[in-house]
Amino acid sequence: MSRIGKKPVNIPGKVKVGVSEGRVTVEGPKGTLSRQIADKVQVAVEGGKVVVTRTGDDRQSRSMHGLMRALIQNMVTGVSDGFEKKLEIVGIGYKAELAGPNLTLSLGYSHPVVYGVPKGISIEVEKGTRLVVRGADRQVVGEAAAKIRGFRPPDAYKGKGIRYVNEVVKLKAGKAAGK
Repeated sequence: MSRIGKKPVNIPGKVKVGVSEGRVTVEGPKGTLSRQIADKVQVAVEGGKVVVTRTGDDRQSRSMHGLMRALIQNMVTGVSDGFEKKLEIVGIGYKAELAGPNLTLSLGYSHPVVYGVPKGISIEVEKGTRLVVRGADRQVVGEAAAKIRGFRPPDAYKGKGIRYVNEVVKLKAGKAAGK
């Protein structure tokens, strides 16, 4: 039995969960999320809780049991509280600006990098060097943050680039002066 899968998902008072035609739909103050239910599991709403059960005992059923429960938990958390990733830009002259639906990044290239903000995501720029990516869908928030970080990952020698807040970047030693 899946340890994660057998735990029911508590539904907060401001969130509504519906199951119909092989889809789970979660509505809350931060938006609406919907997901297809995997073939090997069943989802039911029972008394303020979402219960996920598996139809068989084969390997795929067991793996989908815990996965579906975790995905539904993330949907409930996302529409009630939301998710956020914080990034910081390190480097002289490196900065970010929000211009309408686009994020413009100056990262030491010969041209500014323009990133179109995905639907359902909000990006906040603090002091030009800190970014906060927020949204209801955990997957989309993580992908957006990873895409932004990918424009200039932290350099191994000077540490310049875009990194997650509290990310530790181990710096390599540079060339030693030889004789």
